[in-house]
Amino acid sequence: MPAPMLSYAPAPPATRGAYKWWVVFMLWFICFLNYADRQAISAIFPKLQEEFGFDKEQLGLIGSAFMWVYAFGAPLAGYIGDRVRRKELILGGCIFWSLITVLTGRCTRLWQFVTVRASEGFGETFYFPASMSLISDYHGPQTRSKALSFHQSSVYVGTVAGTWIAALLAQHYGWRLGFYFFGAAGIVLAIVLFALLREPGRGMSESLDQTGKVRLPASELLASVLAQPTAVLLMLAFLGANFVATIFLVWAPTFLVEKFHYTLSTAGFSGTAFIHLTSAVSAPLGGVMADALARRRPGGRMLVQASGLLIGAGFVFLVAVTDRTPVLLVSMTLFGFCKGLYDSNIFASLYDVVEPRARATAAGFMNTVGWGGGALGPLYVGYFALHGRYSSQIQNMSHAIALTAGIYIVSGVLLLVAARLCARRADNPVTMR
Repeated sequence: MPAPMLSYAPAPPATRGAYKWWVVFMLWFICFLNYADRQAISAIFPKLQEEFGFDKEQLGLIGSAFMWVYAFGAPLAGYIGDRVRRKELILGGCIFWSLITVLTGRCTRLWQFVTVRASEGFGETFYFPASMSLISDYHGPQTRSKALSFHQSSVYVGTVAGTWIAALLAQHYGWRLGFYFFGAAGIVLAIVLFALLREPGRGMSESLDQTGKVRLPASELLASVLAQPTAVLLMLAFLGANFVATIFLVWAPTFLVEKFHYTLSTAGFSGTAFIHLTSAVSAPLGGVMADALARRRPGGRMLVQASGLLIGAGFVFLVAVTDRTPVLLVSMTLFGFCKGLYDSNIFASLYDVVEPRARATAAGFMNTVGWGGGALGPLYVGYFALHGRYSSQIQNMSHAIALTAGIYIVSGVLLLVAARLCARRADNPVTMR
């Protein structure tokens, strides 16, 4: 049955000070390393091909192993995140995945790479449900998109830094050093933040007509999320958007090396910087736009997301089909800008339609859908590169990526439908005053 209507009153004094922004700032660095650690592997794919003879299907398996465990561990992570102190979950997870990152540098066989990537996925899956819930308890509806979109910028900077630094170190000092560097940095950061990060009360940023203090059983937590058609549409849109995003995360450096003959370090930087640094700029802009639009109409955050996907589809296609470097770089930049508009409100839109007690559960289930389906993207491109209709693997790869523009369009349409449902107030449990 639909969740009861929740009414938000003015935020309590505990969430009005500067510390709520310091929380976002501290978690920004944890998330930065979260993405640097996971991205470092794709930057060295050409080195792994050269040293171990892995083909593209095997590399796709290495890339997807992380995503599958990350995705299917997310419901457990969300459920735990709604029941334990999130500070310990976040920082303990950071130490765990950082240790696994260090171990990656000791791998020599395919099964070892797959195992460490799967283990890293398990460690990192606890981060987003817990951190999104924690930030949302410091930031109410008036500042939530801005806070979450600023935090989201760390995803892009971490992606660029992880890919570029790993590629640069691999080119000059061997591929293992990058994993030792990022792993050690994560352990030190987590130890420092144990003394600085404070756990907020659940629902602290809102005064609710329905109390947020009573814990819901697991079945009711999940039912309260799936009872909202809008939440289901948001998750399906995330699946499509993430399918495209994971392809670029895993294959962009290899694509630039093989099609445009970049060096490894240049490909590691260019394959991420033109997309993700632009996203780092547009995500906070999307957050500001979404907060303003959401105050005027329900579903406003979803409209910002839809615009990013529908416009971005054209640039995905251009990146895939062009043979000219200037067109490639401009298309990657504009794709990144559109991607940031979508990403800025992934969880803020979801939290408009689920109650505070179920936020970590909702984020966990959304990650399961989005990353579980998204994990098929790298495998799809790897398989298509080997078995496509063209004689050249890079031509097949280009064709496979071009087809994903259609997935972006479908996901954008799903978001428009979700926004329409909110505008009609058919299934939106949140009203703000």
